[in-house]
Amino acid sequence: MLKKCLMLICAALLVFAVGCGKDAAKSDAPAQKGGKQPLSVGLMPDTDSVPFIIAREKGYFAEEGVEVTLHPFKSAMDRDAALQSGQLDGAISDLLAAAFAKAGGFDVRVTSATDGAYQMITGKGNNAADVQALAGAEIAVSRNTIIEYVTDRILRENGMASDALQKVSIPQIPARLEMLQNGKLAAATLPEPMASIAVANGCKFLTGSGELGINPGVMLFSAKAATDKKESLRAMYRAYNKAVEYLKKTPRQEYIGLVVEKGGFPAAAADALKLPDYHSAALPKERDVAEVMGWLKEKDLVKQEYNYKELVAEDCLP
Repeated sequence: MLKKCLMLICAALLVFAVGCGKDAAKSDAPAQKGGKQPLSVGLMPDTDSVPFIIAREKGYFAEEGVEVTLHPFKSAMDRDAALQSGQLDGAISDLLAAAFAKAGGFDVRVTSATDGAYQMITGKGNNAADVQALAGAEIAVSRNTIIEYVTDRILRENGMASDALQKVSIPQIPARLEMLQNGKLAAATLPEPMASIAVANGCKFLTGSGELGINPGVMLFSAKAATDKKESLRAMYRAYNKAVEYLKKTPRQEYIGLVVEKGGFPAAAADALKLPDYHSAALPKERDVAEVMGWLKEKDLVKQEYNYKELVAEDCLP
């Protein structure tokens, strides 16, 4: 009789275990949708971050079945350190950073261009009417970055040498903005929205990357992530494109408060923020890659001049 009872108990336990296994498979299914792996992405305090913020806050990443964690950074140096240490899969970045990483032995791939703008702004109280009037004055930049590249391109377009202004290295963007607004600098090159905030607070716009028709801003990922997480990247970009469509169709007042809050922008950005005309994710232009590589080679900042296919992954977009 005891033996018979034990057999019945074992059979009941077996049925229970099978049932639990089915329930566990069901609960895991949503998290494994499409086999997509999570992504960790670094953001900078600029307008390139806005579509990512919208995609997260509006649930577009979740709709595409991909987990994307966004990490804010105040300086390019901190962002690049996090990427190379493996804390990030990718980041809002630029073609210069891509070349530097590759030259330093850390293989990365550019996966798309971005729509950010970089502006040369005069400090409060400075009356320079144009770029040439700044000759000999101090200008705040972050050395060997997209900021210095745009600054040099502006100087060249105005018939000036790259050392025509005294470059002061201030890597952290908020610190650069504060010094400019306090009249401690003659000029600075800033990304949006910091440039628009400076203008709203009494500084003056001179010119910028939009006037030059250049766009060195990109999204880049480690070569490993670009290879192993390709489906996740495609899902991330589908969500990004949804955010771009939202920004195009939605009145500014409906999202600007959310963008300022979640983007960590100063409160003044709610009124001053000038957003670009965002485009669906696309590859960078070959011309932009070639011009950046030419500048880096001219400055002797890299030994090897990488070509388009060495830097750009062409198969990570939807």
